[in-house]
Amino acid sequence: MKLKISVGERTLTARLDDNPTTRDFIALLPLTVKLDDYASTEKVFYPSRKLSVKNAPSGIDPNAGDITYYAPWGNIAIFYKDFGYAGGLVKIGSIENGIEALQVSGSIDTVRFELIEER
Repeated sequence: MKLKISVGERTLTARLDDNPTTRDFIALLPLTVKLDDYASTEKVFYPSRKLSVKNAPSGIDPNAGDITYYAPWGNIAIFYKDFGYAGGLVKIGSIENGIEALQVSGSIDTVRFELIEER
C-alpha cells in the first residue's frame, strides 16, 4: 500500500510496510497534523491513540525517509536524516520521493496523510 503525504503544495508518496503497527496507523487515516521538529533529524506528531506493537522488533536503525512509530512515547517519527539504532522504534514505511519537503527547520503546520488505493 502507498501513502500520500501533502506538505503545502508538495506531494510525497511512501510505501507502507505490512505489519500490525502499520495496519493500526492506516485505521487512523486520513489525518491532518502539525509536524514538530525533533533533534534536527526527524519530524514528529502524536496520533490520537497508541498503536499496536504486536510482533514488532525490539528496535531499528532508521534511514532518511523512514516513517516510524516510537512506542515508548507513542509518536510517529519521520526521519529526514539517518539515525542510529533506537529501541522501541517500529518502521511503518518509507518515503519514496520528496523528502526534501521535510528537511526544513522548525515545525510544519499542516501535513495531510491519506491512503492511496493501489489497483
